[in-house]
Amino acid sequence: MIEIRTIDQLPLDGAKVFYRVDYNVPLDGTRITDATRIEETLPTLRRLLDARAAIVIASHLGRPKGERKAKYSLAPVRERLAELLGREVKWADDCVGDAAQQSLKPGEVLLLENLRFHAGEESNDQAFAAELRKLADVYVNDAFGACHRAHASIDALPRLFPTDHSAGGLLLARELEFLQKVTHVTDRPFVALMGGAKIAGKIEPLEALVKLADTVLIGGGMANTFLVATGVEMGGSLVDKDSIDVATRILQGSKVELPVDLVVADDLENPTKIETVSGALRPDQKAFDIGAQTIQRYTEILRGARVVFWNGPMGVFEKEAFARGTMAMARAVAEADAITVVGGGESVEAVKASGFASKIDHISTGGGASLEFISGASLPGVEVLRKR
Repeated sequence: MIEIRTIDQLPLDGAKVFYRVDYNVPLDGTRITDATRIEETLPTLRRLLDARAAIVIASHLGRPKGERKAKYSLAPVRERLAELLGREVKWADDCVGDAAQQSLKPGEVLLLENLRFHAGEESNDQAFAAELRKLADVYVNDAFGACHRAHASIDALPRLFPTDHSAGGLLLARELEFLQKVTHVTDRPFVALMGGAKIAGKIEPLEALVKLADTVLIGGGMANTFLVATGVEMGGSLVDKDSIDVATRILQGSKVELPVDLVVADDLENPTKIETVSGALRPDQKAFDIGAQTIQRYTEILRGARVVFWNGPMGVFEKEAFARGTMAMARAVAEADAITVVGGGESVEAVKASGFASKIDHISTGGGASLEFISGASLPGVEVLRKR
């Protein structure tokens, strides 16, 4: 089990804290469409404020690739954060230099501009980390969604603080607590529900889950590739041809369940021939969701689970005609008498759309990070904060 240093062990009273978060929120222009990642940091922020800390908040947003680009500015985040926190949030139009080195009183909050406007962030540059180090006395990381990246504010920077002055926040600690309930299962059966478009990018987590779980339920576009690997004709469906051999290897165990029927159509945007099919698809048919029989089968399996991990939708849930499978799985996971963990990414959008988010034990803020953790990979942002 991994144990990290926590904020309860830090000298916070009156300290200036560098607080690394993941405010990589979805934007429609300058409008934040989902503030979950901001909301999840509020408990840590309030704990720091209760301790009379001055807080310097740092985050990335998007992929500006080391260049200052207005569409990736964190300015819209400042407004929403101030609203949620119920207090003024000061602003620095850069994350290093004079703009960032502002004098703060205990209880004041400063948000820095996008870390990734500097190439040194993604290259884990020591000199860039040293500039960030000038901003605070204590380091706290709650950016679980970025912990699988060896970036300067995640890896190099905390190493510049004394060990007893760096720790994980409440959110990071919660992420590790629940994900380790999946990697170190004590109550069975453990059921994994995996979906999404492709197998590529999820090979290691899938292979790990086949070993960890009692049953792995497959849906979404990746199910097409698995079905092809079993010899089923999938018509015009999305198939990850480069991963057929991987699917064949994963299927050698007896733990994987595949859809027995699929909702198909001739076209995604303007479907005119929607039907449910068991077996081979015609060339003009494309699979966009799991069918009613599969929903019933998967629901029965989830009903008996004691631990559930879900990553990836069962179909193109953004389209109402193909949302039934994903919404049904959201209900089944929420109603399971089990520890339920949703592993970030599109799964979060799906759970929220279903209305069952409040009934899930833990919804991860990091899709890629949660999958890497499940697969057994070492996360740089976690390793640097581990108790030794």
